[in-house]
Amino acid sequence: MKVAVVILNWNGKDLLEKFLPSVVAFSKEATVYVADNASTDDSVSFVSENFKTVKIIQNKVNGGYAKGYNDALKNLSENIFVLLNSDVEVTENWLQPVISEFEKDTSAVAAQPKIIDYKNKEYFEYAGAAGGFIDKYGYPYCRGRIFNTLEKDKGQYDTVSEIFWASGACLFVKAEAFRKAGELDEDYFAHQEEIDLCWRLQSKGGKILCVGASKVYHVGGATLAAQNPKKTFYNFRNSLLNLLKNSKGTCTFCSIFVRMVLDGIAAFQFLFQGKPRHFMAVVKAHLSFYGLLPKFLKKRKENASQLKYFKTKSIVFQYFILKKKHFDKL
Repeated sequence: MKVAVVILNWNGKDLLEKFLPSVVAFSKEATVYVADNASTDDSVSFVSENFKTVKIIQNKVNGGYAKGYNDALKNLSENIFVLLNSDVEVTENWLQPVISEFEKDTSAVAAQPKIIDYKNKEYFEYAGAAGGFIDKYGYPYCRGRIFNTLEKDKGQYDTVSEIFWASGACLFVKAEAFRKAGELDEDYFAHQEEIDLCWRLQSKGGKILCVGASKVYHVGGATLAAQNPKKTFYNFRNSLLNLLKNSKGTCTFCSIFVRMVLDGIAAFQFLFQGKPRHFMAVVKAHLSFYGLLPKFLKKRKENASQLKYFKTKSIVFQYFILKKKHFDKL
């Protein structure tokens, strides 16, 4: 199988300078691309001058994660795409374990490695950890990370396991499956579009894996920090869009209603914590959701499936009421 490692870049020269060397050194069996989202810094010239083997794809606009990758991947001929954040340090032999699983299991269409915190290398990293799930109300959580509780990596997730979503920080996906599923949904712009993609891939019979023999280190928040209200906006809005678009049945609207009530509680918590911009981000997320309702109701007709998408009804209840803060306690 031919592999394309594609790093989406926007004004990220410092990140490329720091992390691209590990990608080049440990990806000999792949072609490495930097897909530039109309940067205004000198990151493109930096790459072309210092990394002769890296190919550059020049996107015309900054369309965020979803459009950026869709544009970049359109003309690539490789069998496997690896969508890799620019703030990820890869390790030796990070590609082969995942490629081997794809070769062994034809129903496996997407995967991720273990994602470890670059700044604290004994612990999993927030954005994906050892593979993701969502609850009935669309809240994402991971093996190795529930809300803000990160587990120490003790080898407990070193096997190959089926998961619900693979992290967009380091997402392996078979090109044919990616295209048949309809690529990434550009209405998301950024955040949780990988959950939507994985949902659609599974609805078409594919499996999503975490391959624990592969490991990378992720900085996290390098392109959009956790304290940025934009992140709050996209996460809250896109969770609602995921439920509306992909979950079949009238119970979906009950779940959306409950989720919106919980969002309201979270919004007032932000206000009481002295974070008015995050409060407004939740309000704007709901208004944006209403604005996208007609469009996503149409997408719902095309995409919604009876796929059992959750194992845990409410991760909020499990975590905050029952105090179950590690995945193996759920």
